[in-house]
Amino acid sequence: MIVTVTPNPALDLTWHVARLVPGGTHRADAGRSRAGGKGLNVARVAHAQGADVHAVTTAGGATGEELLRELRGSGVPHTVVPVAAPTRRSVAVVDEHAGDTTIVNEHGIAPTAAEWRDLHAAVDIALAAAAPGGAAPAAQAIPAGPVLPAGQALPAGAVVPAGAASARPVLVVAGSVPPGSPDDAIAALVARGRAAGAAVIADTSGPALLRAAEAGASVLKPNAAELAEATGIESPVDGARELLRRGAGLVLLSLGPAGMLAVSADGVVGARLAEPLSGNPTGAGDAAVAACAVLMAEGEHDPETILRRATSWSAAAVLMPLAGEVHESWPGLEAALLVERAPLTERASKERASNERASNERKEQR
Repeated sequence: MIVTVTPNPALDLTWHVARLVPGGTHRADAGRSRAGGKGLNVARVAHAQGADVHAVTTAGGATGEELLRELRGSGVPHTVVPVAAPTRRSVAVVDEHAGDTTIVNEHGIAPTAAEWRDLHAAVDIALAAAAPGGAAPAAQAIPAGPVLPAGQALPAGAVVPAGAASARPVLVVAGSVPPGSPDDAIAALVARGRAAGAAVIADTSGPALLRAAEAGASVLKPNAAELAEATGIESPVDGARELLRRGAGLVLLSLGPAGMLAVSADGVVGARLAEPLSGNPTGAGDAAVAACAVLMAEGEHDPETILRRATSWSAAAVLMPLAGEVHESWPGLEAALLVERAPLTERASKERASNERASNERKEQR
């Protein structure tokens, strides 16, 4: 079973315009709204592909009520912990002429200490249900999708209906945390997953990415910009190696249209399509995480196998109008992938040599 936790969800709004003109006035249709945030997108994709999933998140205010209504309608099993602050919004403006998307994300407001405890309790309950044998006896059932009474802690030992438990649960910790959240908010969730015996996938950025590695995340999925910002290392492979050194097991590194790398102690594998696809890339990274989670929940841990599925689902997500979906053509995309294998030391050495040549060329031009 896959448990996803989204500590900073958003009500995602998507608008399509004929052409986006900076400083201009635009007309759009009513658009689409749905429950969003990385973890919810991951849960939505995995659920659509037939995986056993339970999503844990928060909701507050009028936007939180709208998020909850849409989440209930999605059919994704979930537990929503109420918070006092209104759920943030995320706006995606799709430029149909250029074929790209501009995104504006609100920061969100940090949960209180009591609300964090409730969120942790909800994650613990879902992981207990996902473990082999299910949760402890004498449990109190929580129906999928409740909003819990504000300020009320989850009952100890409660279970979430989960279906058949996988051999090892997978916890996905995905997305940002609002300003003012504890510095170790993401790392604490990673640690809870490890303590429960779960494989833990973390998709985050900034200092939280480093802390997730140090907490022992099984998989980290940054993009190249996030990795460089967090580590201060220009080379993507060397940056990924730094996350491995800090304790991560595998780094799935998104390179946008250039594909994806899987970096592990054994080496580097790269996968890409011959030609990048155009469309809405908003949920591409979330689809990659979903692919990784689904395979790991099935007991698959081979980096290349995970990379192939993650790259194909990521590409298939670009073809869909909204985040949280993958196009049915993904098997053909996976079959068409160009895959390059190289030992880690060889790949890093080539990158360093290339960087040195570029630096020398710049110096000669000055």
